[in-house]
Amino acid sequence: MFKNIDRKILTVLVIFQIAVITVSNFLVSIPIEIYNLKLTWSAFSFPIVVLAIDLTIRILGKSIARATIAFSYPFAIISSVGVLLFEGSTQNEALRIGFASASAYGISTLLDVYIFQIIREKYKYWWLAPSISTVFANIIDTFVFFYAAFYESSDVYMSENWIEIALNQSIIKILIGLLFFLPFYGVILNFILKNINKKTDSKNSG
Repeated sequence: MFKNIDRKILTVLVIFQIAVITVSNFLVSIPIEIYNLKLTWSAFSFPIVVLAIDLTIRILGKSIARATIAFSYPFAIISSVGVLLFEGSTQNEALRIGFASASAYGISTLLDVYIFQIIREKYKYWWLAPSISTVFANIIDTFVFFYAAFYESSDVYMSENWIEIALNQSIIKILIGLLFFLPFYGVILNFILKNINKKTDSKNSG
């Protein structure tokens, strides 16, 4: 399935995904309140994953995006469990949250690829596909994760508040994605496409 994919590019993409997931798994254990909104710090890191996947689809194609997700998945579990054990979580808690994190990542990013590709093929506005896919991916990721990780869990605070936290987290992640990372996506996309066009023009002229 992934025979024709450049291994160096795939390795870099996977490492980047795992790094952000690992940081997010550390931050999700730190609850905060902003204007009485219950959140965790991971609300500010995970939108980077969606941005990276969307750029991968746009520049390198959906096959590499899916390969990145497929190869990142097992490492996402390992890194998640490792971070949680390092923080002092029990083995059962670490395994539950680790699998919840990896499952949420896999489901939401594959959905992101699917939605992004459909919107991009139908509409030519550069911002529309990443905007819509960002909304759906962040909602799915957040609710899948918090339900799988904290529904009737031993963490009393998270067990009692996971729905409220997931709702608040989804809103914040979407706002961050649309207000901050979407313009950043546009800048990076424009920069990459300009460089690709320059290289193409220089080859043609040569």
